[in-house]
Amino acid sequence: MLLLIGVGCTPPESGPPKASETKLQAVSVAPVIREDLARELEMAAEFRPWQEIDVNAKIPGYIKTMPVDVGDLLREGQMIGTLEVPELQQELAQAQAMEKRSELEVIRARSEVTRAESALRIRQLSYDRLSSVAKQRPNLIAQQELDDIGARLQEATAQLATANATLASVQEQVKVTQAASSRVLAMIQYTKVTAPFPGVVTQRYQAPGAMVQGADRPLVRLSQVDRLRLVLPVPESIVPRIKLGAPVEVRVDAVSSVVQGKVMRFAGVLNTSTRTMQTEVDVPNPTFSLKPGMYAYATITLDAKGDVLAIPIQAVRAASTSANDPRQQLAIVNQKNQIEIREVRLGLETPERIEVLSGLNEGDRVVIGNRGDLKPGQTVDPRPMGQ
Repeated sequence: MLLLIGVGCTPPESGPPKASETKLQAVSVAPVIREDLARELEMAAEFRPWQEIDVNAKIPGYIKTMPVDVGDLLREGQMIGTLEVPELQQELAQAQAMEKRSELEVIRARSEVTRAESALRIRQLSYDRLSSVAKQRPNLIAQQELDDIGARLQEATAQLATANATLASVQEQVKVTQAASSRVLAMIQYTKVTAPFPGVVTQRYQAPGAMVQGADRPLVRLSQVDRLRLVLPVPESIVPRIKLGAPVEVRVDAVSSVVQGKVMRFAGVLNTSTRTMQTEVDVPNPTFSLKPGMYAYATITLDAKGDVLAIPIQAVRAASTSANDPRQQLAIVNQKNQIEIREVRLGLETPERIEVLSGLNEGDRVVIGNRGDLKPGQTVDPRPMGQ
């Protein structure tokens, strides 16, 4: 048997790997894109009626009829109840009788004025004739006769003035009696209690036969619910950003509904005990599916910008411990897949995205995650965020 002994068959020592065989460090990247950004705040709030009052009778009396009950939907002006006040009919009869009497007094006073005017005309004619004759024939008519006719003329003038004064007095009395009649008629109208606005009866306090007098004995509580107020307790730190007309998205889990509204009014002062400002959003409720007292979650838009450059918030938090600093240094991966450090200015921040004011261009790839071991000029293996 031939035994062969190999010489030089020892494997060669392995040298350093070639550059082409070096494994590149994988980094997560995200592109700089243009989008709309909005900073929002979600708050729990409670629906309240658009307006709500206890409906009272304007005069005291006994409830004669009350055709409404809890849950009834009323139109504006619809009857809620009627009162029985018997003495009002007696007062009306007396007031109308006084008015009629005053009108008759006016007729009598006018006739007196007419009589006084006729007497004055006769006295004036007599005086004018005698005066004319006395001028033409001075000694024909005695002076005493002229004085007598002049006195009677003055008396007739005074009587006419008295008659006119009496007429004015009784005419004023007519106005007084008419006002009294109108007052009683208005009181009679007050025996009908009607709805001052459209709404639903949420409480019924009285029943027929009950005596009502004053604001302490209302008939019903009426709530307008075709439109509701959503009252938001806005924290003090957010108050400067609240603006009229700001859009609000309202989510009502109880009815699985989302409606849109706007900030319509706010108090302008803080509640010193809660350090919040009452802010109201009007929410239409044409189908009455939303009920006063329901809770809702309102998302109010504090700031909004459209078509801005934006990057994930993770890129900023990985670069600095202060994402609120407007100037940051971010790592990007250039076209050669090499690391570059860029100084950027940041703007509007949302929970997931942040605006880039300068330092980056659309399409640039920013590094996401820890970049402590990355060096400028280092070639890396960029991978889209999430892969």
